Amino acid sequence: MESQQPDIPETVYYTLKRTTWMQEMVTLINSQGDPTLSRSVPNWARAPWLEQYYCPEVLSSMQEPRTLTTHMPYSALAPALKDSKAKVIYIGRNPRDVAVSSYHFCHFAKFMPTPASFQEYLNHFLQGKVHFGSWFDHVKSWTDAKEDIQNFFFITYEEMKQDLRGSIKRVSSFLQRPLVDSEITASEQQCSFATMKNNPMVNYTLVPEEIMSHNSGKFMRKGASGDWRNTFTVNQSLVFDAVYEAQMQYSPLRTLWPNATDLQVATKCPVTAASASSSTCHVVGHQDLMGCS
Repeated sequence: MESQQPDIPETVYYTLKRTTWMQEMVTLINSQGDPTLSRSVPNWARAPWLEQYYCPEVLSSMQEPRTLTTHMPYSALAPALKDSKAKVIYIGRNPRDVAVSSYHFCHFAKFMPTPASFQEYLNHFLQGKVHFGSWFDHVKSWTDAKEDIQNFFFITYEEMKQDLRGSIKRVSSFLQRPLVDSEITASEQQCSFATMKNNPMVNYTLVPEEIMSHNSGKFMRKGASGDWRNTFTVNQSLVFDAVYEAQMQYSPLRTLWPNATDLQVATKCPVTAASASSSTCHVVGHQDLMGCS
């Protein structure tokens, strides 16, 4: 982020899933619901990744308002954000879904190491031995610093999933770009999961096969919340809960994503008080990657 350009809105995510959705939402808000740009320009050219080599060149040719995207931790951007007027949007997501999404992304992206099993990936995730480090450290570093950032907006993937229209209104208000009802409706339609999944400017099908194995999976996978229940075992859920509680016990975000011991893990594997007392415990005190599951 350049200090001479203080009004660049910046979107920060831990993983790729939510970034794609917010990139599309911000594009449509800035376009007042007009889908032309989102249907004709790849999202990485509309909202370039700050950590990518091509970012300065793309950014220099963009007209305001300009949007950046990043997975970087707060510590890496703190000096640039100090006294900056940049608007920062941070998207949080249930770390269990993040872990599952990232696991599938590793099988799709050829530049990522492929884990032998979900258990192996989950171990790495909880140990922070994944791209961008610990999920816990990442989300806490940004939200703990919100008082030091002039314009900071936090929203969750689950909120966007539950109320997309309301989320568009909230983000547009934060960006000080209010929309009329028809523009909100157009934006809502264009950034629905079904529309994005079929939009080559968003679904990464334009990326060459040598970078992403399109035969091994799809970037836009399910777009669901809570799908982790179909992957986690009871023991993995209990271990995850233990790590989550230890890492998030002093964070105001702790209650956003309830423990699996309070929920049904899967149709055939309900986590009950009895099973919880007799099982061992799991992971993610760390971080994830990017992928739109």
